Amino acid sequence: MSADARVVAPSLIEAAETRIAAYDWPALTAELDGFGCAVMEKLLSPEECRQLAGLYPQEQHFRSHIHMARHGFGKGEYRYFRYPLPDLIGGLRGALYPRLAEVANRWNERMGIAMRYPATHAAFLEQCHAAGQVRPTPLLLQYVPGDFNCLHQDLYGDLAFPLQVAILLSEPGEDFTGGEFALTEQRPRMQSRVEVVPLRQGDAVAFAVHNRPVQGTKGNYRVNLRHGVSRLRSGMRHTVGIIFHDAR
Repeated sequence: MSADARVVAPSLIEAAETRIAAYDWPALTAELDGFGCAVMEKLLSPEECRQLAGLYPQEQHFRSHIHMARHGFGKGEYRYFRYPLPDLIGGLRGALYPRLAEVANRWNERMGIAMRYPATHAAFLEQCHAAGQVRPTPLLLQYVPGDFNCLHQDLYGDLAFPLQVAILLSEPGEDFTGGEFALTEQRPRMQSRVEVVPLRQGDAVAFAVHNRPVQGTKGNYRVNLRHGVSRLRSGMRHTVGIIFHDAR
């Protein structure tokens, strides 16, 4: 990997690792295995949330600006960060990855998928860049009344890490109403299951991007997942999305 700002300083990852290590990972892993998502409460402080949300109008931090309605994605907008990522996001991306890679590798084994993810995020990004996926994918989303995000999957290329993280930067009931995070799970020969995830300011949800294994009576089978956000009723809602693979 080139020395161009894609590499996060070890001290930043170490600080984020200390924060991440404080969670009960066996319990979070059980939630991911059972429901395809798990909440990390108070990952960010209110001040950190305000600082990140305040980046939205500052063009220098972003590589592109997407208006969802133009692409049929829903209604609202988001911006993809450019490299170098903000220190906090880059640190969390590097620190969360090893914990989630353990889950991802176990899931792939259960689903009969050969791909295994390396131990560090830097090593995984090298694989992405070798495959032509070089554009950073962490993003900052902004919703105002009437906005929503259609059910979707954030894949971006042949290499796609199977879990991602969203962090709510705004306080429900104070900054906005509505705008619930929802996850749907399409099960073979059954009706789809919906998971609505309650979040407070600073909470993060880790969730499956595309597929996950489910134990059935005849062994493991795959379910297909999509995620989205319901209609915002009032106020303004900001969210950070941490996606671990880069894009073509």
